[in-house]
Amino acid sequence: MTDIVDKTDRTPGASQATAALARVKALPAWCLLVAGVVLGGVAGSTYGAVKPATYTATNYVVAVPAKGSDTQSALGFAQAYGRVATQLAVLGDAQVWAGVPVGTLRDSVRTATSPDAPMVAVSATSSHADVAADMANAVSRSLTRHANHAEGSTHVKLHQFARATPPTETSSASPAVTGLVGASAGGLLGGLLLLVRPRRDADAGPAASVPGPATAADAQRKL
Repeated sequence: MTDIVDKTDRTPGASQATAALARVKALPAWCLLVAGVVLGGVAGSTYGAVKPATYTATNYVVAVPAKGSDTQSALGFAQAYGRVATQLAVLGDAQVWAGVPVGTLRDSVRTATSPDAPMVAVSATSSHADVAADMANAVSRSLTRHANHAEGSTHVKLHQFARATPPTETSSASPAVTGLVGASAGGLLGGLLLLVRPRRDADAGPAASVPGPATAADAQRKL
């Protein structure tokens, strides 16, 4: 009796689950694609709105050849200074002027050089525009001091070309951009699900009938 009652109690739930599964299977295939686009767009927009905005400020210094040097030497030293700008020796002095720890400078400051111009771009990123400008200027100042101390042996001097100023616009992606990226990713995922989804029975169509072998009597009548 207990087994009968248990089976009876489970029957309505199983029937509802089967009915829900049948309704899902009955939906058009393109619903997966639309759902992926909508869910991805909402998730991307939410991420863009919740994530704090960031600002990037850039300072430029230029390598100038001194007496006994030439432009190619200045270009080569500019490449070298771009690599050492984020080293501890430079950042250790820069933290005093920037007012942030060395670890923050190491994580937030990036440098870039050009193969055609003896220039070093020092960029700093922060959630505060003024802090980003202070970090970029501090690292550039420290790099210039270290480079000019070695001017007697390198015959190249660093000069400030453009000072970093607090940016007025964020460098992080806006919620609209992150929403578009999320919608694209969701649409791609929905398309992949369409490709791997199991086909419904209605899509398969009737099975083709295979004619059976002819009997000897049928063959004689045909002859």
